[in-house]
Amino acid sequence: MTTAYTEVEPAFVPVQTRSERPHSYDPSDFGVPTGREVNWKHTPVAQLSGLFETAPVNDGVVYEVSDERFVGAPLTDGAAPRGEFFRPEDVVSAVAWKGSVEALHIGIPQDEEVAEPIVVTITGQGADRRADGHLVIEAAANSQATVVLRHTGSAQYAQNVEILVRDGARLTLISVQQWQDDAIHVASHQAQVGRGSALTHSVVSFGGGLVRVNPNVELDGNGSEGRLYGLSYADAGQHLESQVYLFHKGKHTVGDVLYKGALQGESAHSVWIGDVLIGPDATGTDSYEANRNLVLTEGARADSIPNLEIETGDIVGAGHASATGRFDDEQLFYLQARGIDEEQARRLVVLGFLSDIVQRLGIPSLEEELLAAIEAELAEVNA
Repeated sequence: MTTAYTEVEPAFVPVQTRSERPHSYDPSDFGVPTGREVNWKHTPVAQLSGLFETAPVNDGVVYEVSDERFVGAPLTDGAAPRGEFFRPEDVVSAVAWKGSVEALHIGIPQDEEVAEPIVVTITGQGADRRADGHLVIEAAANSQATVVLRHTGSAQYAQNVEILVRDGARLTLISVQQWQDDAIHVASHQAQVGRGSALTHSVVSFGGGLVRVNPNVELDGNGSEGRLYGLSYADAGQHLESQVYLFHKGKHTVGDVLYKGALQGESAHSVWIGDVLIGPDATGTDSYEANRNLVLTEGARADSIPNLEIETGDIVGAGHASATGRFDDEQLFYLQARGIDEEQARRLVVLGFLSDIVQRLGIPSLEEELLAAIEAELAEVNA
């Protein structure tokens, strides 16, 4: 008896590891996402159709910089330092690269310590307006500065932010999304942190219909540090997302990732995916990532996926954690037992939960503003 065998082609296995995903400056190399891809499966891609091609008229946002001394000449494709580190890793970042003929360049001179935050205000010109943007933020050797990106108004905005932290520099970058409810904002932040330098990168998302800000940080130099913080508050119908990638490449690097979010209202949705890679040469690494979510009402959902890859055994420590839950009944009982009514007790719990991130921003006026915004959100859920 003869048995016939049919050769079966191996099944397609999608790229799961962030570091192995393809890169290209040509949007056509990625194709249009279907929502089944690993980096799109938690995103409502149907709402992003306007960002899969370059803007026909790139007039969706207006930029204003608080201190023009730090604004360099616009950077065309191929003009250094644009593209020194940034490589698009999805179709929207490739669209933003191709569609932004000139990149805004914010440069901190060598050895200069800038006392006041440099604020870049990005104002949307309308929900039907499109914009592609590429920003380069460069902290020269041994410099120190804080840069705040403030997003307001409404637009459909594909954005790239390239961050270069030279040796010995210390840079704080805060991206604040306070869009109107119909705004769509998809951003790719890519940062290279040099020897003995430090980057504190924070993403604060309160407004917008669909906001996806994905930081990608490479601790390239020995002794470099990366602290990545996030704060989000999703209301009914909002989708707020961050996919974080921290690559420990140099020796004796330090990484700290902490994102916190609150959700309230029907179909409020947050997504956090954290990928940490400790490379084969990253001996002496100390790294930890965590995501915490507080669900305040029925109908809200938080997706949280931490991932950790370690390619060397010679490290100080590494870990990851994720937790999503409702109010801690014991906390509420403790407060109510001391005469605090339930509504006020819930308010104190939420403020205590989120203020941990707010207090790390280091700008008192912004901290006060965000705490007031949290109070306003809580007033709506308690109304």
